[in-house]
Amino acid sequence: MRKPNRIAAWMLCTIAVVGMMLCTSCKKSEQTDGQANGFVIKRGTNLSHWLSQSRVRGEERRNHIQEDDFARLAELGFDHVRIPIDEEQFWDEDGNKLSEAWELLLNGLDLARKYNIRAIVDLHVIRAHNFNAVNEGEVNTLFTSEEAQQGLINLWYQLSDVLKDYSTDWVAYEFMNEPVADEHEQWNQLVAKVHKALREREPNRTLVIGSNRWQGHETMKYLRVPEGDKNIILSFHYYNPMLLTHYGAPWTPVGRYQGNVNYPGVLVSAEDFAAVPDDLKPEIEQYTTTEWTRDLIYSQMKDAIEVAAKYDLQLFCGEWGVYEPVDRELAYAWTKDVLSVFDEFNVAWTTWCYDADFGFWDQNAHDYKDKPLADILMSAKAVSE
Repeated sequence: MRKPNRIAAWMLCTIAVVGMMLCTSCKKSEQTDGQANGFVIKRGTNLSHWLSQSRVRGEERRNHIQEDDFARLAELGFDHVRIPIDEEQFWDEDGNKLSEAWELLLNGLDLARKYNIRAIVDLHVIRAHNFNAVNEGEVNTLFTSEEAQQGLINLWYQLSDVLKDYSTDWVAYEFMNEPVADEHEQWNQLVAKVHKALREREPNRTLVIGSNRWQGHETMKYLRVPEGDKNIILSFHYYNPMLLTHYGAPWTPVGRYQGNVNYPGVLVSAEDFAAVPDDLKPEIEQYTTTEWTRDLIYSQMKDAIEVAAKYDLQLFCGEWGVYEPVDRELAYAWTKDVLSVFDEFNVAWTTWCYDADFGFWDQNAHDYKDKPLADILMSAKAVSE
């Protein structure tokens, strides 16, 4: 038998090792289980009403979010996006995949990576659970049906099958938006189930987990966080005071109010309250005594901040913003106060939203509809600060 050339063998071995290293770094970063994976975020926005909460399909949906949108967000200084997706856009009622939505999502993730923007894939609305079910006359079955809970896990199995090769330091999963369980423990038990199922497949993917009752800051203290997992981001949403942020919003009870609003300070004066219709007064009365300031905003977020500190996890406000018709000076004052709390306590955030009725960009006009708002958002600390 001919003896192998040791130098040639050494060279072949070296080439193989280097090749393996290069291949590993191309798309998926291998991590040791439990090790923090490098998914770090600070300033972001929601790409809403694209693959979620919209009946638009076909060419109009394909044209909604394009490469220039990601380029614009990167140029502004956003470091991540949250991409809400709905079950009905990705699967038909028989559970078959609807290919176009999947193609759009994958293209969006590729564009995000091209422009150095991280992405959170957020399963926003599923057939067994809609955060707005009460207002839309629907009934949530998720927390009372084992079959529905396994259905949620199965959706994530399919998402994971498609998304698992995206690097863990660039793509994260938010496995459900704004849970509305009657009991906090119902949500805690479901968190444990989905967390276990996803960890068996993807041990190091960042999972964004929110608190019960619309991801309220006040319920974060009831969230049972899976222990020993450093690749979790804790999420809450913040729209307080609703009378200010949702002034005129027809889907909320306070949206019927047409009087003056003040900020900072007491939102509704005694004189304005006297003119409120009697049937609306119970909704508005709470805004006639409380002094709304930056300090009050912090006091409301304090529980969430302390829970994140307890577990040594990143805290993330996945939704916050002001409805477009709200007086802009009031909106700007509130936005600045919220940002100052986020900056002081290192809270990452994504505004609601980029281009819909809480946004700063107008897709139809292809121009800013609120450039001052975008400038204020970019005045906040960046991820490197």
